[in-house]
Order: sequence, then C-alpha cells, then structure tokens
Amino acid sequence: MQKNLNDILKGVKAEKIIGDLNKSITAITFDSRKVVNETLFIASKGIKSDGHDFIKMAEANGASAVVCEIIPQETNKNITYIKVADSSKATGELASNFYGNPSSKLKLTGVTGTNGKTTIASLLFRMFRDFGHNAGLLSTVKNIVNDKIFPATHTTPDAIVINQLLKQMADEGCEYCFMEVSSHAIVQNRISGLTFAGGIFTNITHDHLDYHKTFDEYIKAKKGFFDILPANAFALTNTDDRNGEVMLQNTQASKKTYSLKSFSDFKCKILESRLDGQLLNIDGGEVWCKLIGRFNAYNLLAIYSAAVLLGKEKMEVLKELSTLNAVEGRFQHVRSENNVLGIVDYAHTPDALKNVISTINEIRDGSKKLITVVGCGGDRDSKKRPVMAEIACSGSTKTILTSDNPRSEEPEAIIKEMENGIDITGRKKVLSIVNRKEAIKTACHLAESGDIILVAGKGHENYQEIKGVKYPFDDLLILKEFLEIKN
Repeated sequence: MQKNLNDILKGVKAEKIIGDLNKSITAITFDSRKVVNETLFIASKGIKSDGHDFIKMAEANGASAVVCEIIPQETNKNITYIKVADSSKATGELASNFYGNPSSKLKLTGVTGTNGKTTIASLLFRMFRDFGHNAGLLSTVKNIVNDKIFPATHTTPDAIVINQLLKQMADEGCEYCFMEVSSHAIVQNRISGLTFAGGIFTNITHDHLDYHKTFDEYIKAKKGFFDILPANAFALTNTDDRNGEVMLQNTQASKKTYSLKSFSDFKCKILESRLDGQLLNIDGGEVWCKLIGRFNAYNLLAIYSAAVLLGKEKMEVLKELSTLNAVEGRFQHVRSENNVLGIVDYAHTPDALKNVISTINEIRDGSKKLITVVGCGGDRDSKKRPVMAEIACSGSTKTILTSDNPRSEEPEAIIKEMENGIDITGRKKVLSIVNRKEAIKTACHLAESGDIILVAGKGHENYQEIKGVKYPFDDLLILKEFLEIKN
C-alpha cells in the first residue's frame, strides 16, 4: 500500500514540520522494530515505554518520516519530522488517512459500558449477518470480517490494527461493523479518527480502577466516546443506570434511550423467566428469547433498539431476537446425565457476578444448591476482591475461592484478599482452593442432581496467565470433563 505523506497528514494539526512532505509512505507503525524503508514512525508516550526513545532505531531501520511530540536534537536530512501535541491522538487520525478512512465507508456502531459489551456487539453482528448483510465485528472474544475470524488480543485493538481491519471490511463489501469500545481505548485515543454511525451505553459499575484511579475518571472515560459522536449518529443509553443520562450531556448525536424501569424511547418488560429462556414484551411485541436473566433483557433491548435505529423493521428484529444464542463464555451452560447444570460466565466485576447469581437464584429450585467457583485477576483492581467474594458467598449455597489469572501476583495472596470480604458466618460455606482445575473438580463432586455450578470470571478465555506465561485452560472443557459430558 502506498500513500503520499501530505495525504496522510490531512486534518492532523502539526506544530512544526522539518523536511519534505511530498514523499511516498508504504507502512505506518509505532513499533520501531517493524520499521522498513518508506515507513512513517509514530513516537508515542506509552504506559511502560516512550516511543521517543526509539526514534534513532526507527531511523536506522529506514523510516522516511517521524511523527513525535519532541523533535530530536539531531535530525536526518532524509527524514521528515512532524511535531504534534499528542502522538497517541494523531495515531488514529494518521492510520485512518493511511487506510483510506474505512470507517466512513461502513455503518460503525460502538458499544461501551462495564458489562454487556461483548454480548451486544457480537449478537448485533450475528443478527445483521442473518439479515443477509456483509458485516464485521471487533470484540474481546474475536474479530470477524464476514466469515473470516481473527484472534483478539484486546477488547479494543490499537488504532492501526482497527483501521487495518476496517479497511479489510470495506474492501470485502461490509456495510456494518459492531465494535466494543473499552474505557482504556477511549483514554488512549485508539478510536481517534473513526467515524461512528452510533454509540451504545450499557451500564457503569466498579471496574478498572487500577487504571482510571477514581470512579469519576472511569465515568469521564466512557463519556468521552459519546462526546466525539457526530451529529448524524445516534447515542443510545440505558436510563436505568444512574449515569446513563450523563453520557448524553455533550453529545451532538441524536439522543435515544432504553430501559426496563423508567420512561424511555425503547421499553422492555420481563413477562416470564425460566432456565431455558425468557418471555419479553419489547415495544409492545412479545418475543421468547433463549438468553436468560434481567441483565440479558437489557442486552436484548439494546440490540433491538440499535437495530431499529440502523433502519430495520421492528417485527423483523423481534423475530431475529428469538433465534439468538448466548455468546461464547457468556452464561454458557451444559447439563450432565444426572441433571447437574454447569454454567460458565465471564462475570469478573462485582455487578456482573451479582447479576448472574441473582438470575440463577430467581429461577432455581430453592431445595437445590448453587455452587459458585470464582477468583479475581492479578495486577488488576484489588478493591473489588473482597466485594466479589462477599457477593458469591451471600448468593450461593457453597462458594469455592480459587485462582483466576494471577499474572505476576501470588494466587494465595489474592485469595486472602477475597477472604477479607467474608464474615465469620459466611466462612462456614466457603472453601479456598488455589488450583482452579481442582476447584472445579471439587464443585462437580459436591453437586447432586438438580444442583447448579457457576464457574465465573474467565468465560471465553482458553488460557490461565501465571508469571507471564499463558497455560492452556478452558473452564467449559474442564467443567464438561468432571461432569462427564462427552460433547
């Protein structure tokens, strides 16, 4: 791919330019190791390293141009230097220009919030594929261009990868793209330069405070997405969340709302709820859906609302809602021959765990046990650890505290912090088993006919990260192994 540097800089505010702008660029990167001849290197200040320290390496590898916040004292006459105020913000704009502004060729819808992003984005993608449209998906679980699947490493990829994937979607005739938008991505300007057709806000609860430091900063990060939506886009928000209206305060987009409790543009009521699904009344139409629980009623309503705002007929959308199945790792369930129900869910925040446990308890036979296996990730917000344990303990018959992804931390120390959330009475029904496989095995051995096992926290992940190494680990496969489910 080849672009003129002048064209790549379109709309980017340059504070100073040294060198020729009329030159060809065939690659763009912020990784000096990937630089080859005719590459535009972007020097960004990251969390762990500063790209400015690698400008010399980029030059040696053949960079034709460098975008930076500080121009080196010694410059190369063959290299063009462009000084900008914020390299990370410029990266999105540069990447978008380099790949031909692919987001403007699609109807790109972003989904943000603490919980529900993956389910909403993934099921919107499935729905529009079923409607016969070419479409793309950028999600925590996987990235998809029509039927081609690419592994996902982050909830929201970096700006260059996003635009690479969006270009591929545009080249392959995609009309729509549905994208998870994380708070990290918003703050780190990974969505800078993108043109959105719509944005969806699900909810906001205690999460990522290891990164954002305060809850106000976390809210501000989410709101930043809606602040950049254009006037011809829609901003769809959950008004049952107390911060739902906050998201709409400064947006230029068309403001739309959905709720189960309050006045809104799109309404839903749960008419019947069972372990095999729920009957919903959405905008006056009744629909039986396979996804269960109040939290999924919100997800389904958001999906319905967004589809209608994207131009689909209401009855067409309701019909399609009835066919949707759970997303991988989101309330996935299996049943053993002796009638033990095993559930795997990604719930890794207090609110998500509470929602899943409440959903199970609303439906389960009170004479049967709920056994919950849960851990908390290492190198993440430690304040939620005792809260997660307390929620699991208070809502379950038996709780087994175990490892999640301990990363660089000692799993025993994480479990100790979780135990601090459990009172003396609660400790009688809590076990602590560091080895996650042993914890799941123990839960299966304790379960009797009619009981329910919830394995929470890792969901779709097929690994366990310990001391920098990712070991193969799949909660669903292990649950099936010990419940003796053959397929």
